[in-house]
Amino acid sequence: MPHQKEGIMSELSIRHLSKSFGSHQVLDDVSLEINKGDIYGVLGLSGMGKSTLVRCINGLETFDKGEIYFENRLIASKDKKIDRLVKQKIAMIFQSFNLLSQQNVLNNVALSLKISNSKDNHLSKQEIKDKALLALKKVGLADKARSYPSELSGGQCQRVAIARALVLKPQVLLSDEATSALDPETTDSILSLLKELNQEMGLTVVMISHQIQAIESICTKVAILDHAKIVENGDLSDVFLNPKTEIAKQLIYSNHVKTMLDSKKMIRLMFNGNLDEPIIANIVQDCSLLVSIVYADTKVIDKKMYGQVVIKLPSLDKDTEKLEKYLSLHQINYEEVNH
Repeated sequence: MPHQKEGIMSELSIRHLSKSFGSHQVLDDVSLEINKGDIYGVLGLSGMGKSTLVRCINGLETFDKGEIYFENRLIASKDKKIDRLVKQKIAMIFQSFNLLSQQNVLNNVALSLKISNSKDNHLSKQEIKDKALLALKKVGLADKARSYPSELSGGQCQRVAIARALVLKPQVLLSDEATSALDPETTDSILSLLKELNQEMGLTVVMISHQIQAIESICTKVAILDHAKIVENGDLSDVFLNPKTEIAKQLIYSNHVKTMLDSKKMIRLMFNGNLDEPIIANIVQDCSLLVSIVYADTKVIDKKMYGQVVIKLPSLDKDTEKLEKYLSLHQINYEEVNH
């Protein structure tokens, strides 16, 4: 099981989860520790098991092996299904919104309250309406309460779905490719909303996505799922700035580097918040070397600027040795890479 930092409580703990559909293994010994207040991204190509994982977490799918804990209490295993009250603490939004087209926005949001009310609560119709309107206000759609889904944009429909998820005051929000069907500008607005809810309500968010930009935009932690297994996981900055597996490099670099590489070796420089320093210019000046930049990229992760530059190594071994000594002396993180 992944190491848990002292003093930090794990809100969701997925331990050794495995799931197969017939002979096809979809999840293979998957373990994750998701802390309270995390925005935890699960990144991977389509068909790698991401959606199955999130459906197992909220009880929409059973699984073959493993356990799921919520606030250190076992809530699901092969022989134990998640009970209704726990499900209310773990809400979910989907790519397709899943709104009822024949119901207006207010009724769509109130639906989960009405279902819960018939079993667990004793709310009046006015209390249900007030709670639904409050949830709509949180997502900026109080003025659309009487509208129908067909009258809304895709981004507005997703906001309604988020309001419906929030109305029962969950502690964890699962997002299954919730921005994949949206245009870039609308995607940014939904991601900003999720970030606001995380900060204002202390809402833990688990975000399933194949979109690298969505993950790096708001996530604090990330796990990379490939062929049913977690191949890398940890703090977003650590994984994104120093990917170790081929699939992680493919996802994070998005093939930008690969298309430009030839048979020559490269060196990748990694900048951790010191982007104001003219490192490339200093290399040219101090080492008397001409530097050919193949690829450069910067990312804002948790309000800090990070970056990387891939350059071709000098043709002479002595110049390469000089460059590497210079980088080590100035404590600049680097690694050799090739095609």
